[in-house]
Amino acid sequence: MTEPIDGVDQVDVAIVGAGPVGMTLALALAGGPLRVLLIDSRRRGAWAADPRALALSQGTRQLLERLGAWNVDAGTAIDSIHVSQRGGFGRTLIDTRDYDLPALGYVMRYRDLAAALDARIDRVPLLDNSTVVELANGAEATEIVLSSDGAKRRVAARLLVHAEGTPGNDPDVRVCDYRQHAVVAEVRPVAGHARRAWERFTPDGPLALLPLGQDYSLVFTVPPERAAQLLALDEQRFLAALRAQFGSRLDFASCGARASFPLALRVRRKLSAPRQVWIGNAAQSLHPVSGQGFNLGLRDAWELAEKLLANGAGDPGDAALLASYARARRLDRGGSIAFTDGIVRLFANDLAPLRIARGVGLLALEVLPPLRHFVAKRMIWGARAWP
Repeated sequence: MTEPIDGVDQVDVAIVGAGPVGMTLALALAGGPLRVLLIDSRRRGAWAADPRALALSQGTRQLLERLGAWNVDAGTAIDSIHVSQRGGFGRTLIDTRDYDLPALGYVMRYRDLAAALDARIDRVPLLDNSTVVELANGAEATEIVLSSDGAKRRVAARLLVHAEGTPGNDPDVRVCDYRQHAVVAEVRPVAGHARRAWERFTPDGPLALLPLGQDYSLVFTVPPERAAQLLALDEQRFLAALRAQFGSRLDFASCGARASFPLALRVRRKLSAPRQVWIGNAAQSLHPVSGQGFNLGLRDAWELAEKLLANGAGDPGDAALLASYARARRLDRGGSIAFTDGIVRLFANDLAPLRIARGVGLLALEVLPPLRHFVAKRMIWGARAWP
C-alpha cells in the first residue's frame, strides 16, 4: 500500500476474503506490478479450528504447486472412484492408472490447505478482523469503508475483488433450493480404504465417501427432516443408518462429530460490475456432488490473476478487462454448474424408467473408455478439458 492520502489507503487490488480462494489470488499477484491488499473479517488463523474436508482435483494440486503452497503431508490421494446407484444396476470405476497421473485428486482438511497458503501470505499486506461496512463506486476507484478493530478505515481500490461468502439475496443471484441437507462426518472403515472414493446415488441424494488419512470423509445427502433425525442418533444407530443407505460393500467401525448444512445452487449472473469482480463462492455456490465447487473457485482466482498480470501496470478495474475475464470464465463456470446440477436432478427421481436409464448410462461409462475419460478429465481439469 502507498501512504494514505487524506486518510485513505490507495491500492490497485483489494481482495475481500482471506480464505483459500482469496489467498490464492493474492499469492498469484504477489511480486507483480500491482499493489495488493488482502482484507478478512476474521482474525488471521481463524481457520485453524475448521474441521471441513475438501476434495481437490489433480488440476488444483498443479495450481497450488506453482504457488509453492501445496501441503504435501496433509492430502490423501484418490486412486480410484467407484460410482453406482442404490436399487438399480450399473456402475463404473474411474482409475488413475488410465491417465498417467499420480492421483485423480486429493482429500485435505480445509485448515491444512489454508495453513499452506497462509505460510506464504506475508508477501501480501493483510488487514484481518476488518469488516466491510460501506462501498462507494467512483470513476477511478471503489472506496471501501472498513470497521477494523473497532475503528473506521478507508481504502480506495482500483479493483475490488469479492472472495468472501456466498452469493447474496439480490436480483442478480439465481437460487435453486435442492431441498436437501448434507450430513458430514469422518467415519472409520472396518477395512482399509485403499485410497478409493465412493459416489453412491440414492433416492434421498448422493452419498460420498472420500479417503482422508485412515478414515473416510462422509457427505450423506438427505431431506432436511431426515438430517435432523440422523444428527440426533447415537453413534451405533447412525452407523446402522449409513450401512442401510450405502449397502454391503463397506462396513464402518466408528464415527466422529457430525454436522449438517442445507444445499442450494446460488449463482451470480454477472461476474463483474464497475471496478468490482466476484470469484469463488462469492460468485457461485454449487452442490457438493463430484466435488466441483471449490476447484472451480480456485480456477476463478488463477484466471483472474493471469488477466491482471497480462495487463501489467495498466488499470486493473478497466471495464473491458473485467468483461474479458467474465467471458473467459463462461465455459468452465457454465459447464461446472450444468454438470453438478444435472447430476443432482438426474438421480433425484426414483421412477423405474429413470432408474433404468441411469443404469444404462453408468454401464456405458464402464464399457466405453472414451466416454469415461471424457467425464474423468472434466472432473480433473474443469470444463476447459472438454474438446
